[in-house]
Amino acid sequence: MKEYLILFVSTVLVNNFVLTRFLGLCIFFGVSKNLGASLGMGMAVTSVMTLSSILAWLVYNFILLPLNLVFLKTIVFVLLIASFVQLLEMTIKKFAPTLYGMWGIYLLLIATNCVVLGVPLTNAESNYGFMMNVVSALGSGLGFALAITLMASLREKLAYADVPKPLQGMGVAFILAGMLALSFLGFSGMI
Repeated sequence: MKEYLILFVSTVLVNNFVLTRFLGLCIFFGVSKNLGASLGMGMAVTSVMTLSSILAWLVYNFILLPLNLVFLKTIVFVLLIASFVQLLEMTIKKFAPTLYGMWGIYLLLIATNCVVLGVPLTNAESNYGFMMNVVSALGSGLGFALAITLMASLREKLAYADVPKPLQGMGVAFILAGMLALSFLGFSGMI
């Protein structure tokens, strides 16, 4: 149980994919202008990342490893994630239209996001068992959600601040991202 907790805290704070590995920055900067949109994106990424990592683990351990086709894992994972996101979008649209209204546009962005591919690839390289894979994926998704929510809340606060004209918009967003990355670097000695 202790190793699961350590892995979870590690993926949320210490090895945050956005702020320490710099994956998923396109959505991080694009969606973090609005706190509500950021919360929705964080929930969607966490869900897709966890479920697609489970599927990728199953395919990797029950198909690619036994058939000695490990060299195909990147291509297989990309196809698996894209197919899964399409299936998830159709299912949510049919059975949960309210949820689809909240996640609709975000699901398409998630299908092409590098952080959603990076987690299953990292988990496969780490040779995690099933539960370690799930904990890592869930923690990574929640770490993404935490990072994008923090960024959105800071950007909304800055909308009322007196930011110099040359730094308004993406300039101050890059400065904020750097400060957030530095603050998360402080967790690196923790685990």
